Amino acid sequence: MIRRGGFSSLALLAGMMLGAAGVQPAAAQGSGSATLDAVKGRGQVLCGIAGNVPGFSLPDSQGVMKGLDADSCRAITTAALGDVNKVKFVPTTTQNRFTALQSGEVDALSRSTTWTLGREGNLGLLFAWVNYYDGTGFLVKKSAGVKGAKELDGATVCVQPGTSTELAVNDFFRLNKMKFTPILIADLAEVQSAFLSGRCDAYSTDASALATFRFSQGPKAGDLVLLPDIISKEPLGVMVRKGDDKWFDIVRWTFIAMITAEEKGITSANVDTFLTSTDPDIRRLLGVEGEMGKALGLDPKWAYNVIKQVGNFGEVWDRDITPMGVPRGINNIWSKGGLQYAPPIR
Repeated sequence: MIRRGGFSSLALLAGMMLGAAGVQPAAAQGSGSATLDAVKGRGQVLCGIAGNVPGFSLPDSQGVMKGLDADSCRAITTAALGDVNKVKFVPTTTQNRFTALQSGEVDALSRSTTWTLGREGNLGLLFAWVNYYDGTGFLVKKSAGVKGAKELDGATVCVQPGTSTELAVNDFFRLNKMKFTPILIADLAEVQSAFLSGRCDAYSTDASALATFRFSQGPKAGDLVLLPDIISKEPLGVMVRKGDDKWFDIVRWTFIAMITAEEKGITSANVDTFLTSTDPDIRRLLGVEGEMGKALGLDPKWAYNVIKQVGNFGEVWDRDITPMGVPRGINNIWSKGGLQYAPPIR
């Protein structure tokens, strides 16, 4: 009797502990992703973007959204639903972008947002991958003949006060024992105007913003040079909500698949020729063998669809960023000296 009673108490205690830990019966778990269920239910991925940044998310003359962030949304959509056209772009601002994701207004946020501890630790959000390794850079006039940031000793530099850029610039010149005169202007349009008018020798902010500004100058863009030096870390990535691990996996491995494809030389144009490859890694990537799709709750050809309809990561970069005159640099794949490195799909 004592033994039976003890067993019942232990069973009850174990059940209470499982309940407290959030463990649910397998039948109650559904697909394992509330976000994926919602996406499949509406037949559409809602993706938060800026919608006004050249190279990242900006409609073309036909109203088609173009850019790295937009194509990141397309890749996620294609992985989840098999159709690149089933994405809906939701413009967000710097003020409401996180709320839009937290509230479920969007399924993912792809808006040139820097991955930081504060954001990931305090907002209930996760960065799934980095699609642009950014950092503080310098823009100069071509006529100055400057080739690198270490040639700016004694220069005047336009920068917005109270920003991480101001700190990065100060640290860079101090570390390299160089002198400079900061021209501090709070308003973005004014600081850009000051640079163009010659009030300062260089304009400093995130390199992606400098590239966008340079591109916006149209025919005069060639008069400006974005120096290759990156003096701080600003990893920009795609965010999802915490608590939906399966959706996080889908977003993360979508980018890994695109990088893997680039490493293997697989493009949107030649992907079909790789379906008969004997390389086990390629066969798993393209869904010819293995159950990688099943592991994510997706179609076996999820990665094939992404590559076919969106392209590998290099194709996306060349389509969206290269036209702005930005060297790929640290955004290249690891075998070419960059930081993009794909874990194995197996």
